[in-house]
Amino acid sequence: MAPGHVVYLGTASKTLGPALRLGWMVLPPHLVDTVADANLHSDHHTESIGQLALAELIDSHAYDRHVRACRLRYRRRRDQLLHRLGARRTVRGIAAGLHALVEVADEKEALARAEAEGLAVGHLGDHWHAPDAQGRPQGLVVGYGTPRERVYPEALEVLGKVLDGLAP
Repeated sequence: MAPGHVVYLGTASKTLGPALRLGWMVLPPHLVDTVADANLHSDHHTESIGQLALAELIDSHAYDRHVRACRLRYRRRRDQLLHRLGARRTVRGIAAGLHALVEVADEKEALARAEAEGLAVGHLGDHWHAPDAQGRPQGLVVGYGTPRERVYPEALEVLGKVLDGLAP
């Protein structure tokens, strides 16, 4: 509704790899020179080969195919998570993401049990300004984009075991 005031930003970090450090901006014409100048003086780490490779992936539509395949894989993993946890847990998060929030009554206990089982999960407390504040919602942040395909079902079973022993 205000094209002269809108900037679109994107990254290939989640789809191709964070080490590539590739992103993009679509700017209104009056901002291009200012942003290019700021980038010239602040970021000397953007390499050309990665940019050219991404451009080729986009031009050949291989990037679109890759993103579609990733979305499907992540959707299946989220469905597996929901199936394993069933109706015993409240799971929040959109189906298109790379993680879900599993509500728990006691984050610290859940994290301790997960760690004892060798399971790495995040927690909602990491995202609060005051993580120990009373009355804030608690939950585990379960990522399903990173685990290798062959270990994901086992990791879900361990997570289910951890959560089965906790109050909802």
